[in-house]
Amino acid sequence: MDELPRCAWATSAPEYVVYHDEEWGTPLRGDDALFERLCLEAFQSGLSWITVLRKRPAFRAAFAGFSIDAVAAFGPDDEARLMADAGIVRNRAKITAAVRNARVAQQVPEGLSALLWSFAPARPRPRPATLTDVPATTPESTAMAKELKRRGFVFVGPTTAYALMQATGMVDDHVTGCFRARAGAASGAR
Repeated sequence: MDELPRCAWATSAPEYVVYHDEEWGTPLRGDDALFERLCLEAFQSGLSWITVLRKRPAFRAAFAGFSIDAVAAFGPDDEARLMADAGIVRNRAKITAAVRNARVAQQVPEGLSALLWSFAPARPRPRPATLTDVPATTPESTAMAKELKRRGFVFVGPTTAYALMQATGMVDDHVTGCFRARAGAASGAR
């Protein structure tokens, strides 16, 4: 591994290094792309992120590339297929949630991407100096989770919502010394 300064969580496995360096905290838009992240964050609940990250290619194959329309069309046979797929996390409640959330996402008039990004903080906050300065939830993630639940989404609590916000660049929680921290920039909406 190179000697670039990174967020402390990103140094324990090669998959973390690649994810941190190339993806985490980078603004991501698009309904299907954000649906994938919403699903993966839900599948991560109660597990380590590395477990989901290592299974990500299998998740993409099993869930039709996380196409909202394709997953929304999944029926009982697809759910049985997913429960038998050792390449993914085989949790019936989470699989059912992914299918349900796809169906709900189809009904979001403004699109899932626009809905989720509407909760990005309007004002920047100070960049975290260390991981202990990074919150687990924020008022914005709590509001996002509440609105998603109101619309019928499941497995979307405030902590999952905040992890989604971090992963997709709605907030920038790269710590001060990290090479990915934008010079002089603070966390907030882009």
